[in-house]
Amino acid sequence: MASFDVVSKVDWQEVDNALNQARKELIQRYDFKGSNTSIDLKDEVFTLESADDFKVKAALEVLEGRLAKRHVPIAALERGTIEPASGGRARQTVKVRTGVDEKTARAIVKLVKGTKLKVQAAVQGDVVRISGKKRDDLQAIMASIKEAGLSQPLQFENYRD
Repeated sequence: MASFDVVSKVDWQEVDNALNQARKELIQRYDFKGSNTSIDLKDEVFTLESADDFKVKAALEVLEGRLAKRHVPIAALERGTIEPASGGRARQTVKVRTGVDEKTARAIVKLVKGTKLKVQAAVQGDVVRISGKKRDDLQAIMASIKEAGLSQPLQFENYRD
């Protein structure tokens, strides 16, 4: 029986490279001089801090640009609200979503059942396993998942024939 897994993950080495590039750009840019703007990554959460909310937004744009150039999906970012920090500064947290969340997994299972093909979908933690007898059916499911435009970036892994 053939199967594949639907996952959502990012390449953490590329995220780290993009973070370092964004930090270098913030140091060099004139509009950030003296604002003491910083971007930190800890436990899959970016923390952006600067003198005011406009500079936080600009720093987020720089970070997103660097992530996009390194082929890290921007849809994997979950932006928090800009909140005041100590000393009259502004701070924003941006979470990197990995793993297929429960809502997206249910949508994938519903989509698979709606195709009326002879395949099964099973949620296994943060992975959705799709299995069926025919390779063509599995490829049709892959195409329909790509076309569905779900809120999370998805990859197909662990294809077994």
